[in-house]
Amino acid sequence: MKRSILPLLLVILTIGMLANGAGTASWMADLKEGKPGFQFMGPLAFGPEGILFVADTKAAAVTAIATGDARASEARTIKLEGVDQKLASLLGTSADQIQIQDLVVNPVSHNAYLAVSRGRGPDAVPVLVRVKGDGQLEVVSLDKVKFSRTELPNPPADAVVGQGNRQSNPRQESITDIAFLDGRVLIAGLSNEEFASTLRAVSFPFKTQASPTSVEIYHGNHGRFETRAPVRTFAPFKVGGQQHLLAAYTCTPLVQFAISELKPGAKIQGKTIAELGNRNRPLDMIVYEKDGKTYLLMANSSRGVMKISTDNIDKTESILAPVADKKGLSYETITGWTGVEQLERLDGKYAIVIRRVEGGPLNLESLPLP
Repeated sequence: MKRSILPLLLVILTIGMLANGAGTASWMADLKEGKPGFQFMGPLAFGPEGILFVADTKAAAVTAIATGDARASEARTIKLEGVDQKLASLLGTSADQIQIQDLVVNPVSHNAYLAVSRGRGPDAVPVLVRVKGDGQLEVVSLDKVKFSRTELPNPPADAVVGQGNRQSNPRQESITDIAFLDGRVLIAGLSNEEFASTLRAVSFPFKTQASPTSVEIYHGNHGRFETRAPVRTFAPFKVGGQQHLLAAYTCTPLVQFAISELKPGAKIQGKTIAELGNRNRPLDMIVYEKDGKTYLLMANSSRGVMKISTDNIDKTESILAPVADKKGLSYETITGWTGVEQLERLDGKYAIVIRRVEGGPLNLESLPLP
């Protein structure tokens, strides 16, 4: 007599449901309800289930916040003129007291989030603002949310160094960019160690400290190896089937790091695959596909927005000798994209940018990927 397979199927389905439930719950396992404190809000990144990672450069810490924004919806194009003026009105101040530190898009809901400073200097107040699909701005209340936090060991000193126009506070660069990839938060910035430039990969939920990997690069425009210049912006990217980071530095080397080498206490050397021009600071970078090819799109302080080809990136030779201006991966400048200060991918067809109108306010708008 044949035995019914229905009980077996029910068991398999039940186990699958439990496993899926456990997987979902694990992302929230260490999040406790309360009010996270922020001295500053800088780089932002989204993880699973609407969890937003917020870097506090002043405190040298990353906080994971359950936004509750996990309902899937289609991306909608947007044009919000004078977003700095609208933020000022929302926060009860003037536009010259508004600084937008970062922009990120929730890949599930397609709502945009802004890390905003209300005021300038040490008394500036950090505020998290959501840009809904219809363009409405709202302050995200953090009085009672689920969150967890990891602090970076060995951060740079919180003190002003240098003289005159070269004064700076290295703590402001304790975290320069973050991303979530394959269960880990990737963090670029500076430490107080001899090799000050660092990358960190910390597992989430946060169980251990984000101990640094010290990184060294060859800077072709400067004609030397460097260990103290921070990564300005980066993007995860697969090279030869393996996950890497493509990291951009001031003046403007583009460097490839294997994520598998990011181990606590290690010292690694990146592969410089492009020199994209001196006297320039990269601001933001995304990866996208178009017409069967993959590109990097990088916003810069003085060289516009670059569309960088990744063709044959795995065959690109390492730059290990002085470069007068440009070498390595080729790019074109997207002439219509002027004044871009923040850049994020909205979906497979559009990017969302914050850009300054010449002599005018800041606009937040979606643009077709070039």
